[in-house]
Amino acid sequence: MGESQPVLSDVKVAFGLETESNSAVPSLPRSGHCPRLLKVLPSLRGCVCDQDCPGVDKCCVYDCGAVCVPPAFSKPGVCPRRQWGSGMCAEFCSNDSDCPNNEKCCHNGCGHECIVPYTVKPGRCALPKGTPMCAEYCYHDGQCPEEQKCCRTTCGHACSEPCI
Repeated sequence: MGESQPVLSDVKVAFGLETESNSAVPSLPRSGHCPRLLKVLPSLRGCVCDQDCPGVDKCCVYDCGAVCVPPAFSKPGVCPRRQWGSGMCAEFCSNDSDCPNNEKCCHNGCGHECIVPYTVKPGRCALPKGTPMCAEYCYHDGQCPEEQKCCRTTCGHACSEPCI
């Protein structure tokens, strides 16, 4: 008889809901994302959701458990496709924020390194058509003139007008 029963407010807290004027509203996640690797000394305070963390920190799960850490942010652009083989088996970066200027932290086939990204042009590629030669005329949209996109052919890639 001495045990207390959970009440609605306990359930709301357990599911990440806050009470505001007697109605439950979901707690929104904070901007950014959890860093791929834990490279800072995390807060000693455990957490269940972002609102448990101070300032702009996020609640992230690592081998040591759920901890509050500064968020990582992704830079615009897309990591280029590897053209052949794999890069060096070393971790030169773990998040875009580790890279200078507009470079992104990209997988190189074995490790991660900072690479200049390419932007994806609007539109989509049409279904591949037969080409007389098998060749890679482009690897990404940035290598194509004006609005053209780098599209798959039946045997490689070439610059083509996008479908709208």
